[in-house]
Formats: sequence, structure tokens, C-alpha cells
Amino acid sequence: MGVDQALFLLNELVWAAMFIAGPILLGTLLVGLVISIFQVATQIQEITLSYVPKLMTAAALLLLLGGWMLGRLNQFAVSLFQSIPSLGH
Repeated sequence: MGVDQALFLLNELVWAAMFIAGPILLGTLLVGLVISIFQVATQIQEITLSYVPKLMTAAALLLLLGGWMLGRLNQFAVSLFQSIPSLGH
């Protein structure tokens, strides 16, 4: 395997990870930002007020997008396994 192939596979891995983890991370980031603004505005400093909505958002997004995320991961894994024979050259 040459350097070009290794960098290409690494690039594909990073993009696949971003597409798979992106919705969960963005959802929890937005909910955390809204909760933080709410806490600053009301001066409520309850620590569980920020964790519970983020966990519920992550769980809801996993339920909604879990099939798509697994399909995307499966697609990446299949393409990686299919490229194994060409890596030796």
C-alpha cells in the first residue's frame, strides 16, 4: 500500500465519521447552547438541567437516524473490504 492509498483511506474514514457522528454532535450542541442561554438568562445553575435534555436529544436522534447511520457505516465497511485485494500492489 502506497502513501497515496493510505491518505485516501484516511480521508474517507474522516468524512464517514463526520457524516455518521455529525447529526448527534450538532443536535446536542444546539440543545446545550439553548439550555446555557436559558440558564444565563434565568440564573438557574442546576447542573442536571444541561445533561438531561442533551441525553434525550442524543437518544431521539439515535432512534430517528440510527438506521441511516448504520447503513452509512455498513457502506463504508463494505467498500473498505472490497478494496483489500488492491492494497497489496
